[in-house]
Amino acid sequence: MADKVKNLDELFVDTLKDLYDAEQQIVKALPKMIDQANSSDLKQSFKEHLDVTHRQIDRLDQIFKELKTTSKGKRCVGMEGLIKEGDEVMKEAADPMVRDAALIGAAQKVEHYEIAGYGTARAYAQALGHQNFAKMLDQTADEEGQADKKLTMIAEGHINAKAKTK
Repeated sequence: MADKVKNLDELFVDTLKDLYDAEQQIVKALPKMIDQANSSDLKQSFKEHLDVTHRQIDRLDQIFKELKTTSKGKRCVGMEGLIKEGDEVMKEAADPMVRDAALIGAAQKVEHYEIAGYGTARAYAQALGHQNFAKMLDQTADEEGQADKKLTMIAEGHINAKAKTK
């Protein structure tokens, strides 16, 4: 926030800009995660989430257009830190299954961060009377929750057990 936020309208836009930058960072990070993943179902999950992320960015673009404002001007330092942490675990895990387990953990941290961010933005939208935006943001939060559950299923289904035996 370069300027002081004066009201909930400005806080809402600032939050959306933060989420937009977070999604842009994820679009850049997911191809690396796909390359580093060993498990075919984990690779597929990351590929599917990359497609979903593009649709989420489109939703945010629609909100910015309707608000007659821009998505530019905000760096999501929280996401930057989570992605940096994910990069570190990819480098530290020598065994492919241990790396997959670490990738899932890093991705779930990202999902939880996004769920919190979209929930906050949805609450602001509702308070401001933007019910259509609230529905769009709720849809994105649901998608993030589904991605998190899918990662849990993959981890508990076989990755963690295989990583444990290493």
